[in-house]
Amino acid sequence: MRFVLAIAAATFFTSCGPASAPVESSKADPTQERWYGETVARLAGMNREAESLYKNGKGDDAAALITKGESLADRLLDVPQPTLAAMEAVSDLDQLYGRMLLSNRNYGWARLLFQKNRARWKSWKPQTPDTARRLKDAESAIDECDRHLTE
Repeated sequence: MRFVLAIAAATFFTSCGPASAPVESSKADPTQERWYGETVARLAGMNREAESLYKNGKGDDAAALITKGESLADRLLDVPQPTLAAMEAVSDLDQLYGRMLLSNRNYGWARLLFQKNRARWKSWKPQTPDTARRLKDAESAIDECDRHLTE
């Protein structure tokens, strides 16, 4: 009987001890992998090309590039902590698409894209003059959508 009590007491006291140290994750930071930087550069290039096409009156071609860019944007944002460069590329894609929707009088859809940008830049840390400018641009675009929605 004493043996059983000794085992029960030992089990009780060892279960009350301090928790073991957490095991450090050996996962690599995906933003440091080659594919991530390449994807950011590719999306930024697509944004520049789409912007140029849009300015030159080739909205359909710009829209096709934006559609291709959406899958890249999703992949970039799927990591735990996207880089500033990735956020800028995704933001630029949404900003251009929002402007295109706004020009086509799709005010609700445009507003949705501008709201995504506002949320991105409002919560971005650390704030910089560029992120503050991007936040202000998104808020101005939302205001423009709101003016059109009340017409």
